[in-house]
Amino acid sequence: MTNVPSLMPLAAVLAAAVGVVTIVASRRSPNVREGFTVLSAVSALGIVASMVPGVLNGTAYVTDLGTFVPGVRFVLRADPLGMIFALLASLLWLVTSFYSIGYMRGLDEHAQTRYFAAFAGSVSAALGVAFASNLIVLYVFYELLTVATYPLVTHDETEEARKAGRKYLAYTFGGGVAALAGTALVFWATGTVEFSAGGIAALANADPVVARAAFALLVAGFGVKAALMPVHSWLPDAMVAPTPVSGLLHAVAVVKSGVFGIARVILDVYGPDTVGSLGVGLPLAAVAAFTIVVASIIALRQDNLKRRLAYSTVSQLSYIVLGLALLSPAALVGGLLHIPAHAFMKLTLFFCAGAIHVETHTDDISDMAGIGRRMPLTMIAFTVASLGMAGLPLVAGFVSKWYLLIGSIQAEQTVFVFVLLASGLLNIGYFWPVIYQAFFQTPEDSDAKPLIEFPIGGVRAVTDGGSRDSVAEGEQYAVDRNPSDHVAVTDGESDHVAAADGESDHDHGHDHHGGPPAGGWERRRLGTESTWFMMAPITIAAAGAIVLGVVPQTAVFLALVQRVVADVTGVVF
Repeated sequence: MTNVPSLMPLAAVLAAAVGVVTIVASRRSPNVREGFTVLSAVSALGIVASMVPGVLNGTAYVTDLGTFVPGVRFVLRADPLGMIFALLASLLWLVTSFYSIGYMRGLDEHAQTRYFAAFAGSVSAALGVAFASNLIVLYVFYELLTVATYPLVTHDETEEARKAGRKYLAYTFGGGVAALAGTALVFWATGTVEFSAGGIAALANADPVVARAAFALLVAGFGVKAALMPVHSWLPDAMVAPTPVSGLLHAVAVVKSGVFGIARVILDVYGPDTVGSLGVGLPLAAVAAFTIVVASIIALRQDNLKRRLAYSTVSQLSYIVLGLALLSPAALVGGLLHIPAHAFMKLTLFFCAGAIHVETHTDDISDMAGIGRRMPLTMIAFTVASLGMAGLPLVAGFVSKWYLLIGSIQAEQTVFVFVLLASGLLNIGYFWPVIYQAFFQTPEDSDAKPLIEFPIGGVRAVTDGGSRDSVAEGEQYAVDRNPSDHVAVTDGESDHVAAADGESDHDHGHDHHGGPPAGGWERRRLGTESTWFMMAPITIAAAGAIVLGVVPQTAVFLALVQRVVADVTGVVF
């Protein structure tokens, strides 16, 4: 790569950061405020997209802001790996901005200015993570991302939201401390923390004990946001946040910053050869495989749709880590390509869950029998994304998982082939009940539909279609007994703080609190189930998942991934 001095990386970060100021300044005019949100998103995307052709042709755009700490300069650098994350974050921020307008207005949410400002700040920090040229700059923006997303996690201001926020801070700041300690060890061993394609050469000759310790600290630190087990539990708890925030956490910025940090460590700090010689790749692959399978099994038991999607995210993120840890060129392509593939698919799924919540106040899968009549386009998009998550052809997930399968064989680690195939079956296991409920059942003939006759799948009895009411106390189903993201509903009221007019703050005039209304779901035509602010982003995100599955090279992301792998390994696809 040829370094070219440029202000473009800094301009991209500032475009989102300036959005924070303009959004707050226009707080008294919602239309102007949301106009600035969209303008900031368009500006950031335009700047990032303008650098893509040059990066693909071997140019790295560099903004040097001078010495930051002794021996380390504060430099932003747009290289192929950083462009994958930056392009993804800026593109999906624009899509999510329109969705957020529809979602926040649809629920008449409080503190909307704080919400949009924090969202812009989060994307600014994510772009800083993408363009960081060394571990210190990456650490600074990594921690800023935690601070910026905290108000989003605690947006509801309930005790549960605050508890989830405290847990989020404890886990992610703890991970940050580990990453900083690992960074200090790398600097002590080599005298530099600069990223270099193929790794820092001096690490290959460093004390193996120090090198392994630094690797463990860095991966553990970034692994918190990547939701590797056992440091994953903050993520499902953070589902108390508004659904667009869940999309930000799961698809756009936070968890992707974690896997991106691990990618930087493996590819640009250590390099595949050094990781292999130290023998730290296979243990990381084993942790990723464990997370893939166990999180999928836990997802089978979740009735709340967002929590099922949360555990799905925990599982799917480890596909990326597995591909990076296997070190073979094909596995690296599969792991890196799964970053955008998962983002488009998971954002579609969360958008669909949010649209269902806004329009019907339904959060639990067990209440969704026949909801395809009321939300036809939403559930079609949900089905498309679900098929991709399971790795079926013509959707993004198939391409990335195909490379992972080939990469596992290439690395002579065929055990991971069986892990990937088993995970695909588990994905079908926890997505199919949602699709089946929506399109093939009605509220009158729905039942508990236990998934499998085994406690690990969430059921111990009743496989003849009996209702949940017929099960003795203590029997378990593939769904939870207590509905919603929040604590159990009592006395017919939502657990949210009651509004002054006697309604729940999430009621807004609806005459039911989830599930089909009296008389069943109203039939709607395609695209009429909600406002275009919500339906257009759902359609765009689902279309993006299909484009990545059908013509991934044309969609730019595969070309960037192949460039990264070629620079690191010398293998050209």
